[in-house]
Amino acid sequence: MNALQQLHRHGQSAWLDDLQRRLLTDGTLQRLIEADGITGVTSNPSILEKAMARGAEYQADMLALRRERLAAQDVYERIAIDDVRGAADALIGAYHASGRRDGYVSLEVSPHLAHDTVGTITEARRLYQAVGRPNLMIKVPATAAGIPAVRALLGEGINVNVTLLFSLEAYLAAAAAHRAALTDRLDAGMDVNAIASVASFFVSRVDTRVDAELEQLAGKEPVLREHLLSLRGKAAVANARLAYRLYRGFVASQPWQRLARAGAMPQRLLWASTSTKNPEYRDVLYVESLIGANTITTLPMATIDAFRDHGSAHATLAGNDAGAHAHMLELAAAGVDYAATTAALLDEGLRLFTCAYDALLAAVSQARAA
Repeated sequence: MNALQQLHRHGQSAWLDDLQRRLLTDGTLQRLIEADGITGVTSNPSILEKAMARGAEYQADMLALRRERLAAQDVYERIAIDDVRGAADALIGAYHASGRRDGYVSLEVSPHLAHDTVGTITEARRLYQAVGRPNLMIKVPATAAGIPAVRALLGEGINVNVTLLFSLEAYLAAAAAHRAALTDRLDAGMDVNAIASVASFFVSRVDTRVDAELEQLAGKEPVLREHLLSLRGKAAVANARLAYRLYRGFVASQPWQRLARAGAMPQRLLWASTSTKNPEYRDVLYVESLIGANTITTLPMATIDAFRDHGSAHATLAGNDAGAHAHMLELAAAGVDYAATTAALLDEGLRLFTCAYDALLAAVSQARAA
């Protein structure tokens, strides 16, 4: 077994963090499923923008849809839905074999709706119905407006990927929304055993920002420079381990146990943004450091290749909660305002996704006009 396959021994699923037509047509996704045990696919506006705006394989579709005089957003959605359906069909075997825990493809609502609860719910319903696959997850950002939408959608039986999680507080809100939605359904006599949800923590972006703050502080405090720089590259893993501790407490609680007895699936933690941004760090740092039961790691192709080649699969996520907590206290003592950092990361993530989404629509418009 290669390192990717070995993740399953530790109860962790591996999902591909990429979605483009080529992966479906040249057999790459099928090979990843069969040879490496990949059991899911995620995407986001940045991934889709790179695929559609720069991929020659989409030009024919854009030309065909041009004749229908569709708006740029409608063209994008038609193409994206085709790709999502193709990936969902490729993963349907994993969906059934895992008892509906795995085998999902994620599709995100427009980032322009991140602060619009009603708009998010309306678009999520429309996309879910348009794709027409049971193994679809709708991605909803963990904003103040997104969390009520998560509860409403799960309450309707729509699978949800709560995305752009950085803080423990936001995760607790997402987990509470999941539990409340399933409790509402159970109390109303509806089933709860066919609804899946994941909570997506973005990892490497945390270290990128915290490291920059530590380097700024080190420049101002020469006496503490060595200590401050020694704290770099650890915040993301510490934060994820504390989230995993919260998850374990959540699923052990009496309210959740009632739902579990009715067949409910827990809202698993998913590690996103697992490719290292700092070349000084090991390229599989965030994969190797966050291996644990009932979690998901999402990997872009480069990280999949790297982990397959030289990764080490051992249970690393649980067992060092005290060390993780101590590190976060050290960051606070050093002057890192982690609450402000995670709030800034959420704003930055939304801005990046919105820019990518707008760039994608602009590229579609240009292709239609060419």
